[in-house]
Amino acid sequence: MPTFSEENYLKAIYNLGKQSDAMPHANALGRQGRQEKISLTAIAQVLANNPASVIDMVRKLGEKKLLQYDKTKGVKLTEKGKKAALSIIRNHRLWEVFLHEKLGYTWDEVHSIAEQLEHVHQPELADRLDKFLGFPQYDPHGDPIPKSNGEMPSLSTTTLLDLDPGKSCKMVGVKDTTAPFLKYLQKLQIGIGTSLKIIDKIDFDQSLNIQIGKNSRISVSKKFAECVLVEF
Repeated sequence: MPTFSEENYLKAIYNLGKQSDAMPHANALGRQGRQEKISLTAIAQVLANNPASVIDMVRKLGEKKLLQYDKTKGVKLTEKGKKAALSIIRNHRLWEVFLHEKLGYTWDEVHSIAEQLEHVHQPELADRLDKFLGFPQYDPHGDPIPKSNGEMPSLSTTTLLDLDPGKSCKMVGVKDTTAPFLKYLQKLQIGIGTSLKIIDKIDFDQSLNIQIGKNSRISVSKKFAECVLVEF
């Protein structure tokens, strides 16, 4: 069984592979056979580790057949490594649902707590938690929850920025799960399922004028619009 540190590396490498997709939220977790190779520099940056530590860990994970490493092409998870990464992600997202729905934590609070709980490997715990929660398909941030066999719910999404003026949509997820962004969304009363409409897009800076629900209208930045995932 991988150590806590090894699990964090596997999850980070998997998530970095998702980001290489043009539509990361839509199907990155579902296309398990197309995991992109990741550079050691990218891994070091996301985990805030020095390159020497990353090289040492990559070597250890390679010895355990959890990844493949090519000095010119980078790191790629093996099928065994993907399975382990998906198990960690499943644990994390199920715990987020539990913390949010059953214990009343807000969606900006659940991530850091789930980071600790995801490493609990009691046999059948994830399956029992999944059943207790009613087999949720998505976590509080709209990210799909892997099934016990690694399958993912499919969801076709785009960003708010990609929509044209006049288009209506529904928020289904976020690309930024940091507390400041999630708290800002809460302040605007925007959450999973909120109806949005593009009123106008400003050519100068790509900022948007949007309608929230039926009444409230606000102006949001390009950065904001890039982080909101919607379906229409």
